[in-house]
Amino acid sequence: MSKGKQFTFFGLSFLISFAISLRAQAPSAATSTNVHDPGVRAGSVNAGQALAGLSSTQALYFQDGQTRFQEVEQVANGLGPTYNSTSCSSCHASPAVGGSSPSATQYPHIGPNPQIAAAAAGGANNTVPFFITSDGPVREARFPFAVSSNGSRTNTPDGGVHAVFTITGRSDAAGCTLAQPPFQQMEQIGNLIFRIPTPVYGAGLIENIADATILANMKANTGTKQRLGISGHPNFSGNDGTITRFGWKAQNKSLEVFTGEAYNVEMGVTNELFPEERGDPPASCALNPTPEDSTNYDQTGYSITSDVVAFSNFMRFLAPPTPASTGIPGNPSAASIADGRAVFSMIHCDMCHTPSLPTAASKLTPALSSQNAALFSDLLVHHMGSGLADSIAQGSAGGDEFRTAPLWGAGQRIFFLHDGRATPANGGLLHAIQQHAGSGSEANAVINLFNNQLTLQQKQDLLNFLRSL
Repeated sequence: MSKGKQFTFFGLSFLISFAISLRAQAPSAATSTNVHDPGVRAGSVNAGQALAGLSSTQALYFQDGQTRFQEVEQVANGLGPTYNSTSCSSCHASPAVGGSSPSATQYPHIGPNPQIAAAAAGGANNTVPFFITSDGPVREARFPFAVSSNGSRTNTPDGGVHAVFTITGRSDAAGCTLAQPPFQQMEQIGNLIFRIPTPVYGAGLIENIADATILANMKANTGTKQRLGISGHPNFSGNDGTITRFGWKAQNKSLEVFTGEAYNVEMGVTNELFPEERGDPPASCALNPTPEDSTNYDQTGYSITSDVVAFSNFMRFLAPPTPASTGIPGNPSAASIADGRAVFSMIHCDMCHTPSLPTAASKLTPALSSQNAALFSDLLVHHMGSGLADSIAQGSAGGDEFRTAPLWGAGQRIFFLHDGRATPANGGLLHAIQQHAGSGSEANAVINLFNNQLTLQQKQDLLNFLRSL
């Protein structure tokens, strides 16, 4: 079967002819070795830069936002009463500012999990929970269900973030006494799930993809999707009915909503979008007037913007990662990477991980206007089955539904899936692929093709291709 052959059906004849073609292929170098994730791509960090084509003024706003994104918060600036870390960049660190969870093994210059240091920042006397490890991913914790007074899990949804740390004991939080959540107890009663940070590279391009484009892409290749059991749908804003697209369940509409919520949830900083303290803290721990972050009315230029707006400017003008074929462990050939790209399409990974979507015309900057966003996502939410389900609904995304994760930058990511369960220690990308299969998952047919209809070499080529992104 030629490489240019287009698979337009998924019946028995396809499986038979495909199997015959695989048996007819000459043995490859991978037939005697195990298929494996090559690992994090080394060499240049091809991420974290500003979009090309920004005006000089826009570049200043980008730089200001980047600086604030890296600032370490103190209680006087709004940190707490509860928090998961002390700066945006401590969570969005790898492989560069704007990314995801760092790892001291892969990026020694970044250091170990920043939540370890955040636990004791400013003299805080937190205990580091069991799910936060030095070389593991940054994690936030959520309780899917409410808990009764006797400590048992109920059927009443909770779903909210329960911040890992409190400011109790900090030198700048005298008088505050606030206990950490009972994470061990929640683990014992099956009421604890995790989320890791999503990279924000290319976020302005994602924000500028028109709803009509997302819907048209959803309706494309309908026959193939139906045969594969793929039926993803958008998450929608309950207010204006437009498509939401940021976060693991595409629950946030815009970068400002995404940022305002994270500032409040992850660091406890109240702001103009989320002006109230979370969790009704005791008066002894609510140490600042609210909102703690707001427009700086007496300033001029970019200094007038709130942190939330500044963070959004940084993310909006942040370029997507640049693919690279060099630096991949094992030095796969260009042919292997090209073949992996073909396999990606051949087994229909691209029915959800859409290689690219065009952006709309942008009033902000030509750098965002009518661009080709090579994000490898359809920005829809899909049923991923019982194995990945977290029992949390957000908007129209149900308990086992997640947004198709953009794959740009996958070559330099360390942890995968919403809770970071796919790690270098357990197979990385290969483990993430296998975790897509499960009872009720829309990806089952595709994973079946990966497992049963590819040669070892084709599987390795696909992994090599993903590490080139």
